[in-house]
Amino acid sequence: MDDHWGEIRRLIVTRRADRLAERVGTLGDEGRKEVAARLPALLKELRGVDRWDDGLSGYRVGLRVAGAGCLGGAAAVASWLYRRDLAPRWGGADNDVDLILAVLADRPATWRADLAERLVLRLRAADDRGVELALALLRETGIEPPPHDPLVAGWVDRGPARLGEDPLLDHLLPRLFEAEGVGRTLQWDREPGRGWLGALTDLAEAGRVKREALIDGCVRRFLRGGTPADLRFFVRLHEALDPSPAEASCHVRDYLHLLPAAPGPVAELAVKRLRSRADLPADDLAEAWDGLLFRPERTLVRAGLSWLTRSVRRDPALAGVIAAPLARGFAADSAELQETAVELAVAHADGMCEEGRAAIREAIAFLPPALGRRAAAAFAGGAVAEAEPVFTPPSPPPAPERARAVEPPIESAEELSQSITGWSDSWQSWERLLAGFVTLARRDRPGLVAATRDRLTDEHIWTYSQETWPRGEQWLRGAATALTGSSLTRNAWRRFLPGRGLAAPDLLLLHRAAEVLRAVEEDTLPPLLLATPTHDTGHVAAAELVRRLEVIEAAGAKPLAADLQQALLRLPRTPDPEAAERAARLTSAAGGIVAGWTCPEAHVTVDWTCTRGDQCPLDWRDQSHTHEVRLVPAALAAPTGLPLIDLVLSVPSHWAESEHVHWWPSMLPSHREVAAAYLMPHLLQRYWHGPAVRAQARPLARAEGPAGPAFAAVLARALGDRNTQESVDVLLEVAARGELPAAEIGRQTGLLLVSGEVRMIDMVAALDEMARRGGHDQVWRIAAAALPALLPAPGERPKVGLTGFVALARMTAEWCGACGEIPEVRDMAARKGNSGLLREVRRLHSQLTDGTGSTGQEG
Repeated sequence: MDDHWGEIRRLIVTRRADRLAERVGTLGDEGRKEVAARLPALLKELRGVDRWDDGLSGYRVGLRVAGAGCLGGAAAVASWLYRRDLAPRWGGADNDVDLILAVLADRPATWRADLAERLVLRLRAADDRGVELALALLRETGIEPPPHDPLVAGWVDRGPARLGEDPLLDHLLPRLFEAEGVGRTLQWDREPGRGWLGALTDLAEAGRVKREALIDGCVRRFLRGGTPADLRFFVRLHEALDPSPAEASCHVRDYLHLLPAAPGPVAELAVKRLRSRADLPADDLAEAWDGLLFRPERTLVRAGLSWLTRSVRRDPALAGVIAAPLARGFAADSAELQETAVELAVAHADGMCEEGRAAIREAIAFLPPALGRRAAAAFAGGAVAEAEPVFTPPSPPPAPERARAVEPPIESAEELSQSITGWSDSWQSWERLLAGFVTLARRDRPGLVAATRDRLTDEHIWTYSQETWPRGEQWLRGAATALTGSSLTRNAWRRFLPGRGLAAPDLLLLHRAAEVLRAVEEDTLPPLLLATPTHDTGHVAAAELVRRLEVIEAAGAKPLAADLQQALLRLPRTPDPEAAERAARLTSAAGGIVAGWTCPEAHVTVDWTCTRGDQCPLDWRDQSHTHEVRLVPAALAAPTGLPLIDLVLSVPSHWAESEHVHWWPSMLPSHREVAAAYLMPHLLQRYWHGPAVRAQARPLARAEGPAGPAFAAVLARALGDRNTQESVDVLLEVAARGELPAAEIGRQTGLLLVSGEVRMIDMVAALDEMARRGGHDQVWRIAAAALPALLPAPGERPKVGLTGFVALARMTAEWCGACGEIPEVRDMAARKGNSGLLREVRRLHSQLTDGTGSTGQEG
């Protein structure tokens, strides 16, 4: 007996699972009992021997085969095969099914059937590792599978190979339409000639399964409900089977029940089957139309109205049952659909009973004023009182606080060490570390050396191997290295400073960092820095700046030049006379500069260009986008005599390298338009800096200074970016302060949409949300300024979604009582045609010129 175990053990340890299966088959009852008794100890011994993944990767198959062949009861075998430590770490199907079936072959049929049922009931998902073995045992034993949804999903997941010969087909096919998880497993099965879709339709055509059973199964699945993903395959199967009117006749009530609430694709196929029948009674038709016009999807409401129109035209007697569905149509969220419903109601008013006319009168309150008057004239003699609008826009939210105080300066080496550990790529982290470094270099040099050792100096060899240092953290490392006397380069502050290829704000930042390194090398550091922000916008309070100058002067030191210029750019735009008076009493030149400082103004322009050479985005409509659209900024300010400030306030038109794009608003918190101008070359990028730039809308919103085309372009681009979640909040905040350049945002919005840089659907969704949260007045001004660029010229194809944009413009114009003719809207309203876009343009023109929103002539 020991010899038997020794051989079994050797085969497991040497990973010879194939030989092991053969040897287990030769064991008698006593040998199997011995192996079963010793397996747990062997598993414990082998656990952890092989560290490749979880300690049993090489022995798992042998242990499972030995347990399946030697353990006595079916329950014990099922528990052994499902042991957690015998499951591969990365999941997946078992690769030992054939070996396990081989060692189970001589077990009694009832025993194997018991094991099959136990394995089935342990399944938890379609990709469970035990699915293959459970399916194989079911096929071998021929028993009816127990009802268990994961088994059906797993059967489906294995594919339909030789499906007509599968003994499980007759058992599991009816459950295909009931088991949870099957729809998601099959949601990508879409090719008619392949996969389950092709297999089932082929079997139905060959008579192996009944078409009626498949059609009935699909309908039952629709009635059970589910998400579009759950039902997608069954919709495809139903349409691939294409039920005839006779086959669909027994499901008329089912199709009617699907219309009000089933997912859109299911409702669409139900409409198709019902419309194909010419013998539906009036009550069923009324129920169908009522269900469709109840839907939120415009396409289904439009389909219901079209069906209703044709049916009543063919049989005028149906006018008696259309009132309730049309009353629902009055509440549609589309002016076009509302108008269609009103036209139908008015046209068939004489055929309606009094109950139906009453339903129409009650629904008039959902209509805009112009349509409401038309309906009232037909159903109430014009005596219906003007109803309040269905939606009354709220008041705009108040503006939040513009700026808050930042964390206090770093006071100790321990705090600086913690800040280095928690370093984040933000201007706040950089400013606190740089200020703490300078302060502690004079106050506690030994502590600073200890705090930065192994944190900032650990990569100094790699840092000094670079050609230039374009990032602030590299300069902080250099300063820390110089502080310890282990610098690898003399005059590193001059050696590693990049040239003028960087954007000017980055150059200003690096000049500040370089002068700190130089002061360390020359032992001329002041006791503190001037430009460290006092507020989270990046501002430095004037009184605090003067106090810092006083501390530096009292210490007999000189302020750093670039640091002073950055501090001036961070002063608030509102003068502080008391601080200026204190600064004038200082003896240093820096005090005189601060005392006489007035915020310089820069004139900013933004031009749209593209690589095709066109200067006007209106020339880009209906063009293939093989060109690259660019925003070219320019800014010019009167010279101040301070070189870095003059450099920063003169924005060049050419593109420049940048490493700290997301820091720029904090460096120019009183020059919002200049900071935005520097962002222009990056604003339309879809990768790298693009998302970071659009995220600067919030910091720019809380900055100070004129709001011109550059700031407007940033806001418009953020508004049309579905990934910028807070864009509406930002615009409402700026509007609450009275600083929103709505007309300029509208102009930039129109150019963004015309050039294809943003999607119409995203822009309309954001503007609609803004309007409904109290910004309707600003949304109207944005839309009115965008329309001249968006409305197509005669013969030109309109942008997709433009009808929705015009409808939004009309809605906000009504809410804010806008009036006044827009020439481009007037000219388009006079064109011939009756498209949805033309109808919306005519409504807008009427709203602006006579305040009614009526459609006018539609010839």
